[in-house]
Amino acid sequence: MTTALLELRQISVSFDGFMALRDLNLSLQPGELRAVIGPNGAGKTTFLDVITGKLRPTAGDVLFKGQSLLNKPEHRIARLGIGRKFQSPRVFENLTVEENLALAVSHPKRPWPLLSAGLSAVERDRIAHLMGIVSLQTRAYQVAGSLSHGQKQWLEIAMLVGQSPDLLLVDEPVAGLTDEETDLTADLLKSLVGDHTVLVIDHDMEFIRRLESQVSVLHQGHVLCEGSMDQIQCDPRVIEVYLGRNEEAA
Repeated sequence: MTTALLELRQISVSFDGFMALRDLNLSLQPGELRAVIGPNGAGKTTFLDVITGKLRPTAGDVLFKGQSLLNKPEHRIARLGIGRKFQSPRVFENLTVEENLALAVSHPKRPWPLLSAGLSAVERDRIAHLMGIVSLQTRAYQVAGSLSHGQKQWLEIAMLVGQSPDLLLVDEPVAGLTDEETDLTADLLKSLVGDHTVLVIDHDMEFIRRLESQVSVLHQGHVLCEGSMDQIQCDPRVIEVYLGRNEEAA
C-alpha cells in the first residue's frame, strides 16, 4: 500500500472555545488531485494554515512524508516541499513575467540584479518550460502588473511549480476569472498531477467538477463526506449543509 504523502490525524483547533476544526482526518496520496469544498466557516482556511505551520493545532498531528510538521516554522515546512498559493495573486508587479519566474527557480535565492546576469542554461530552460505550462510565452517581457487577473493567477502557479514542491495547496484559484480562464485553470491544475500532489479549495462547483477529482466536503471543522462530484452532489448531508444553501440563495 502506498504511503500517504500528507496525513491530518484528528486535528482540532480551538479559538477561545470555538472549534474551527474538530477531529479532522484527511490523507493525500502522492500524485493525487483533491478538491476541498465547504460553506463559509467550514474551516477551509484554518485547515491550510495548520498544514503550512501558520497555525498550531490544539490537538492532533500533521504528517508529511511520514514526518510530523508540528512545531516546525513555516519556512522549514516550505523547504520540505509544501507550496501554498493564496487566493489573491502574489507576484512582483514591477518585474516581467520572465523575471518573476527567474526568482522562483533560482537556487540559492538571489536579488534580481545579481540573478539576471547569472542564470544557468538549466534555469533558462526551466523558465521557458514554466511559461509554456501557463501559456505566457508571448508575455515573457511584459511587466506582471499589466497582466489580467487570470494571467497573474497562472503566473503565481508557475512560480510555485518552479520551486518544485511535492504538494501544492491552491486556494480559490478561479475567484474573479472569466469562464474561459476558469476552464484553462482547471486544465492547468490537472496537467500538474503526477509530478505533484495538488489540493484545491474553491466554491465554484462547475470548476470543481471539471477537475474530475476526489472531493472532500468540510462542514463545521470536520470532513463530512468524500467522493466524486457526482457522489457528493447526491449526498443528503451535502445538499442540506452546502448545495442546498446555494440553491436557496440563488
